[in-house]
Amino acid sequence: MKLTLLLCDDQTLFREGLAAIIARQPDWRVVAEAADGAAAVRLVKAQRPDVAVLDVAMPVMSGIEAAAAIRAAVPLTRIVALSMYADEHYLRRMLAAGAAAYVLKNEASAELIQAIETVMDGGTFVSPALCTTGAAVVQRSAELDAALLTAREREVLCLLAQGRRTKDIAAQLAIGAKTVETYRARIMMKLRIDNVPDLVRFAIRAGIAPLE
Repeated sequence: MKLTLLLCDDQTLFREGLAAIIARQPDWRVVAEAADGAAAVRLVKAQRPDVAVLDVAMPVMSGIEAAAAIRAAVPLTRIVALSMYADEHYLRRMLAAGAAAYVLKNEASAELIQAIETVMDGGTFVSPALCTTGAAVVQRSAELDAALLTAREREVLCLLAQGRRTKDIAAQLAIGAKTVETYRARIMMKLRIDNVPDLVRFAIRAGIAPLE
């Protein structure tokens, strides 16, 4: 099966390893490489590869955003997501963005080959580790999760992380106290965090609130 591929990962050594795996497959050819999601979108539009292999967490534009853009611009290019995050949260977001496969980076190279073959046959592939109850979950990406929040939600989260009370946040942002509470509930739902101390830790890790 003749196949053209784009590889996108911000780590050069990892990307070179992917290219070496692909090179071992007869008639498979890497036609482009990218170090961030925005570059991947540009190259897919130019090269129109059969498959785009995208890291989920990348600078400039995440793999989730890139997958959605590629799906809209070049719908015939199949998308395979690569991730260090064994978290169903990212799996759902990548599939919703247009990926047809989600492969964990710590799995064997044979799994990546199987994923590519599966999506080219019109199927969907998910790393077996994600389908196993009790699978280990790597710490989630603060950058990816922070991208879920609107500018106003980031403002509210920053103030919450600084220990500001609801009425003080409401006064500073010129909104009602109930609106602040609505924002807090929405932030917790988006981030899947159910308590303020964990919200504070997340805000610091994501760079939304300063570390004092």
